[in-house]
Amino acid sequence: MEYLSTDPGKPNLRGVAYETLAQWLDDRGEKPYRQKQIFAWVHRPAGPIASFDEMTDIKKGLREALAEGFDLSLPEIAERQVSPDGTRKYLFVSPDGGAYEAVYIPEVAIGSNTNTLCVSSQTGCSVGCTFCFTASLRRNRNLTTAEIMGQVHAVMRDVKELGDQAKVTNIVFMGMGEPLLNYDNVVAACRLMVDERGLWFATRRVTVSTSGIVPNIARLGQDTEVQLALSLHAASDDIRSKIVPINKKWGVGALVQALRDYPLKPRRRFTIEYVVLGGVNDSLEEAHKTGRLLQGIPCKINLLPLNPHERTPHAAPSEAQTKAFQAVLREYGFNVFIRTPRGQEISAACGQLGGLAEEHKLSRLPIVNQEESQYA
Repeated sequence: MEYLSTDPGKPNLRGVAYETLAQWLDDRGEKPYRQKQIFAWVHRPAGPIASFDEMTDIKKGLREALAEGFDLSLPEIAERQVSPDGTRKYLFVSPDGGAYEAVYIPEVAIGSNTNTLCVSSQTGCSVGCTFCFTASLRRNRNLTTAEIMGQVHAVMRDVKELGDQAKVTNIVFMGMGEPLLNYDNVVAACRLMVDERGLWFATRRVTVSTSGIVPNIARLGQDTEVQLALSLHAASDDIRSKIVPINKKWGVGALVQALRDYPLKPRRRFTIEYVVLGGVNDSLEEAHKTGRLLQGIPCKINLLPLNPHERTPHAAPSEAQTKAFQAVLREYGFNVFIRTPRGQEISAACGQLGGLAEEHKLSRLPIVNQEESQYA
C-alpha cells in the first residue's frame, strides 16, 4: 500500500485500489455496497472529501474503523501562484520534505471546453533534457500513487470555488519527472482516475507523456487505455542525444518502432511533443526528417517554442522559423499546432517547473533510477 500521511503507519486511502478497499471491507464483514459508497466518497467527481466525517451516509462505527486503518490526508499546498491568464501553479510538500508542483490550466476562458491539470510523477527528473528546469534538480524520488492522486484531489477542491466551469476535465502527466520511470505508481493512479466508480475520467482525457522509456511504452498500452504522448524533440539521433540524453540508450529508431508496435485503440492517435530550440532542432531539414520518420503513425504534433529559464543553454526560435517548421510538417499530412505558453509569468509553462520545489530544499531525498541518471 502507498503512504502519504502525517502518520506513515497508515496507507493513504487516496492511493488504494478499489479491490484492496473491497477486500478490507469484506474482511470486516461489511455489505458489498459499502465498497462503492466509500470509494465514491474518496474519489467524488463533485469534489473529493477531506475527512472521513464527510461520509454522511456511512455509519459512525465504520467511519471510525476507516480512520483507524487508513489516512485521508491531502498533500499540503505550501504555495499557490496565479498568472494573469488564470493558470494556477501549486507547490505540494510531503511529510518527508519532498516537494513537487502541479499546474491547472483553465482553457474554458479561451473558448475551449477543457481545463487541464498537469501533474508530477517525481520530485525531480533523472533523464536530463537540456531545455528543462526540472532536469537541474538532482535530488529525486518517485511520488506514490497517493501523492499523484492527492494533486488531483487537492486542485479539484481548490478550483471548486471558481464555479462549475472551473472543474478539471483533462489530466496530463507532464509535470515534474519522467512518468514511465515511476511506472507502477503512475499506472495505478491512471486506473483510479478512469474508474467509473469514482472520478471516471474518460481514458481519452488522461495522457501519460514520456521522453522515451521504450520497454515501458509497450507495457503502458497493455496495462491501460489512456493516451500516450511522446516527447520527441528531434528526428536525428545525433541531435536528440545531445538534448534528450536518454536517447543514447533508446534511439529514435527504437522509439518510433515502439509507437508502431503500440496497441493503439481504434480512432486514437498519439501526441508528439516537440520543443523547438533556436539553431538546434528547428531546421527545415530536421522538419522533413521528422515528417518522414512519423509517416504512417496516427498522431498530432505540438510544437512548443522554448520557454526560457536561467538553466538552459538554449534560446527560443524565431516565430518565422517555427511557422516554417510547422508548414513543412503539414506537407506530410499531419495536424500540427504551435502551442501558446500558459503561465509563463509564474514559471508554470512547459519545461519551467521545479523552481518552487527547489526553494523548499529537496535535500536528503534519495536519487532514484540510477541507471537512467547516467545519461543526464
